[in-house]
Amino acid sequence: MLPLRTFLAAVCCVPLVAIAARLTPAEVGEACANADGAAHCGRLIEALQLRRLPGLAKREGNVLTVTLYPTGSATFTDVDDPISGRSYSLWDSLDPINAVLLYTTANDTTSFTLLQRRTNRRFSLPAEPVLSPDRQRLVVADICPAHCANEITVWRISGDGLRKELVWSPGSDWIDAAALWKDADTLSMEYSVAGNAGDAKLERKLSDTAWTRLPPP
Repeated sequence: MLPLRTFLAAVCCVPLVAIAARLTPAEVGEACANADGAAHCGRLIEALQLRRLPGLAKREGNVLTVTLYPTGSATFTDVDDPISGRSYSLWDSLDPINAVLLYTTANDTTSFTLLQRRTNRRFSLPAEPVLSPDRQRLVVADICPAHCANEITVWRISGDGLRKELVWSPGSDWIDAAALWKDADTLSMEYSVAGNAGDAKLERKLSDTAWTRLPPP
């Protein structure tokens, strides 16, 4: 069984992210084996994705330009600064919801930026989201030993935005986790606990009372 933490996290010492659907662990490992930090690793992944997703985006120096749909473009400019540095790298295309996912670094902090291509709206997520089978929700597992919220969150997708709908914290025992959709109403989570050998699994329905339900804004 593959470890929950991806090779990207192991190489760059960043929080857990799930492997993007278009990239295998071997591809991530090969691309980032000699990366000089998280931002460099993101840029190496971007080089792969620019070839696989022609016409979606282009890189010109520190500027990444993403094509919006049906019209327009969005720009993301890297800032090379030891204190307030920031970088954006193309990570994946979420075609079913007309969105693009960018790997984002801000000094030692990593996250993902979801860009809605129809509206040019941008949403920051702490780890890589996974789309539900009915295309109505995203799940994000932000679990790691340090500098994470240690939460599983479910986000509701709309044509004009994205909002956090459900939150559940497993507590401080979990040090690593991945969340996938079993079906549109059930999540399957694989996780590691500090001091325990091997991984464990948990299924949780969205109707479970363990979730904290956030009201619409």
